[in-house]
Formats: sequence, C-alpha cells, structure tokens
Amino acid sequence: MFVLLLGVVALNYIDRGSVSVALPLITEDLGLSKETTGFVLSAFFWTYALMQIPSGWLADRFGARRMVSGACVGWGVAQGVTAAATGAGSLLGYRLLLGAVEAPVMPAGGKLNAQWLPAKERGRGAVLLDGGAPLGAALGGIIISALIAWTGSWRISFVIAGVLTVAIGLYAGWYIRNTPREHPGVNEAEAAYIEQAHAEEDAAGPVNERTGLRPYLKYRSFWAMCLGWMGFNGVFYGLLTWGPLYLSETKGFDIKTIGWSTLVIFGAGFVGELLGGWLSDRWKAAGAGANKVMRTMMGVAGVSVVSGLLGVVLVPDAVTAVVLLSLVMFFLRWAGLFWSLPSILGGRANAGVVGGAMNLSGNIAGIVTPIAVGYIVGGTGSYTWALLYFVGAGVLFTISSLVLDYSKRLAVR
Repeated sequence: MFVLLLGVVALNYIDRGSVSVALPLITEDLGLSKETTGFVLSAFFWTYALMQIPSGWLADRFGARRMVSGACVGWGVAQGVTAAATGAGSLLGYRLLLGAVEAPVMPAGGKLNAQWLPAKERGRGAVLLDGGAPLGAALGGIIISALIAWTGSWRISFVIAGVLTVAIGLYAGWYIRNTPREHPGVNEAEAAYIEQAHAEEDAAGPVNERTGLRPYLKYRSFWAMCLGWMGFNGVFYGLLTWGPLYLSETKGFDIKTIGWSTLVIFGAGFVGELLGGWLSDRWKAAGAGANKVMRTMMGVAGVSVVSGLLGVVLVPDAVTAVVLLSLVMFFLRWAGLFWSLPSILGGRANAGVVGGAMNLSGNIAGIVTPIAVGYIVGGTGSYTWALLYFVGAGVLFTISSLVLDYSKRLAVR
C-alpha cells in the first residue's frame, strides 16, 4: 500500500515539477520575464493550498481511496492540457487547474497512514508517503528532460506524462482500500493486529471521533506543526521551482546537466527521508520517547539545512554547490516525519482535516516563495538574497520543530 503511495506521490511531483525542469525552454518559447515566471510557478500553489482543508475533510468523510484515485486521474488530464499553453495567461490557468486536482493526495495519504498502521510504524509510513516528493523531483528532472530530448518538444512531453498519470490513477483506484480489513490482500491476523493496536491507542488517549478543525486552533502544537511545515516548504519549494533556473543561469548548466543535477540533489533527499523514517522508528522501538527522538532529529536537520544553504551562498563553485544542495536536501527531507503528526495529534478520525491544515500552511510558502524569489532575482540580478530567504525559512522550521509536543493526541471534543 505504501509503496503504491510512494509511487503516486512521486508521480505527483514529476508532474508538478515538470514546468521547472522545462523552464529554460518555456520562458524562451512564451517570452516570460522573471517576475511573470515567479507568478506562473506560484499559481499551482494558490489552488493547491486553497483545496487542502476541503480535501482533508472529504477524505475523513468519504474515504481516502476515492480521493487518491480521482486526484491522480484529474491531474493527469491537467498535465496533458498544459501542453496547449500559448502565453503566460493560459499557462497560469493550467497551473491553477493542476494545483486544484492534486490537492487531495497528501491529506488522503495522511489518512491512510492513520488507518493502516499502528502508531509505532507510522514514522516509516510517513516517509514512504512523503518520500515520493524528493523521488519525484529527482526522477522528474531526468524523465522530463529525456522526454524533451527524445520528442524535441516540451509540449509533447507533457502530453505523454499526462496519459501515463491517468493510467496509474485508475490502477490506484482499483488497488487502494480505506482500511486493512477491506483489502483482499490482508489476512485475518494482520487485520486483527492493526485493529488491536488502534484500540490500545484509543484507550490511552482522548475519544477518537470526528470534530472538524476548529477545536485544534487553541493548541500550541497544532500551530507549531503548521509553522514548521511552512518553513520546511519555504526551502523545498524554493529549490524545486527555482533550482533548475538557478543552476542554468549561475552555473551555466544545459538542460541535460540540469536533469542529472536534479537527480543527485533530490535523490539525496529521497535517501535521507527513508533513512530518517527508519532511524525514528528504530530509536523509538529502543525505548526513547517521542519528543526526544523527534526534537533531536528535527534539530539536527534544521541546523544542517541552514549551514548548507549558507555554504551555497559563500562558495561559488558549481560542483560544490550541487554537493551542498544535496546535503541540504538529505537532512531537509527528515521533515517527512511530519506526516505522522496528523494521526498523532488528531487521531484516525481527524487525520485528514489536520493533515489538510498542515499542508495548507506549507503551501502558503509554496505560494509566496516563487513570487518572492522572482522579485528578488529580478530586482537584484542575483540569487544571493533568494538563498538567504531560504535560510530564514530553515530557521522557522527548526524553531517550530523544537517547541512541538510529539507525544500525545490533542484532547478535543
């Protein structure tokens, strides 16, 4: 189940990041300025963020299976029609459509993490779910650049990617089930084991019932979760959207070199995320408390991210920049463990809407960051202050992660 979710989320990031990979060609083809490019890159996140809480509510109400499959088919169609863009306005419109239909995937994935796994295994489940982000960003660079090289057109490449996405969305709808007991591949012992773990979890915490989002707004840990995810995404989405153009314009990379560099940088993030999930669950299994594990890991990740980004600012060498960005991404993706928080703080009944709120806050950074970087680069003619913007986002992630209580479900009624 979670390997399938890993693949679906990876596909999500291949499709959403395809514009960034093809950006050197698209900006030339459509005649986009830096400021306009920033708005185009940001447009995806406007509707993606707007639909997070409704998507989480729908996942809680109707189940994750429908939301994952429907979203995947929908964004495959949106990816394909992007090839018809004739200017900044139409490209922006297609990006708005893509953001709206991609929105349900992560809240629904957080819901499946809550429904399918015992609490002690949710760290690995969270990073398998979220690990699709760096994996998709890594593979997207190679796949989209290879498709462009093969077809000679970014437009044809987008159509091919869209058709494949629709096919995988239909498969996901056939395979996914909302609970383990509904799935024909789960035997009685497995279902009973998971249900017993859930019963023990419920007995140890507040009542597990749907309450909606409002009761969570009074808790520090809820806001720390949201702000931490916002800081994380300020760095990640900044590098995802502007990273290829940064390498092209400051390091002289061509489209092929951008593809391979993207593979290295985001591939390091994928490895780091899986290692972080394994380390978290292993450390907890050895007896360490949730707060000790998570605050230590997030603190190490935050310091490493901030230090690495400062190194990119200070060291101009192209190879060194790729190495440092790879290290940044390796530790940054430990934040994928945040996708265990909707089930920890909200329980199974509210994991969808809490996850939607978390992802909404993260994607506010997705809205602001591409535009801010566009104006910074356009106004200064340099990426230095843009990188320092990412440093500030890394600091927000670090501080928020250290004040969050990872140990208990929030008592809401």
